[in-house]
Amino acid sequence: MGQEHPGPRGSELIAALKEARVEFVAALPDIWTSLGFLWPLSRDPAFRLIRLCKEDEGVSICSALAFCERRAILSMQYTGFLDSVNSIRGTAVNYNQPVCMLVGLLAKEPGVAPKDAKRYDIRITQGVVDAMGLDHLLIETSDDVPLLAPAIERAYERSRPLVAMIGREVRP
Repeated sequence: MGQEHPGPRGSELIAALKEARVEFVAALPDIWTSLGFLWPLSRDPAFRLIRLCKEDEGVSICSALAFCERRAILSMQYTGFLDSVNSIRGTAVNYNQPVCMLVGLLAKEPGVAPKDAKRYDIRITQGVVDAMGLDHLLIETSDDVPLLAPAIERAYERSRPLVAMIGREVRP
């Protein structure tokens, strides 16, 4: 059985961030996105990579940059998202901040909605996103990547947080 629809390419995600005028990427390495996305992005002069110790500090950094009319994205794995829920609630939701997040769903089955994933922690990630009323989208293939830049634009226009879940390993 071949992969008819492999995961998105990092270069496509990077191009989408450029289209959305993102300048800063706050990130913790994530095995799901690092090889194809984070490492190439770290060498791209169009971005400033902010290396984090903990994901929740990225929420504050991205929010502060939004106050300065600068665009940022927070890149992390779903475990870091779950660990950062209180910071997301307290900063992004309560204060209507356009904190845009790329959340890797490590080991999610291809073609299966996060809410139907076999892994409990992936299922509850979707549940938490829904319970918090966060705008969200799922990026599993290259066909989904064109949804990212307009979603980031809407997040900044409406001053609302966004969760872009990466459902497949990002290819170089």
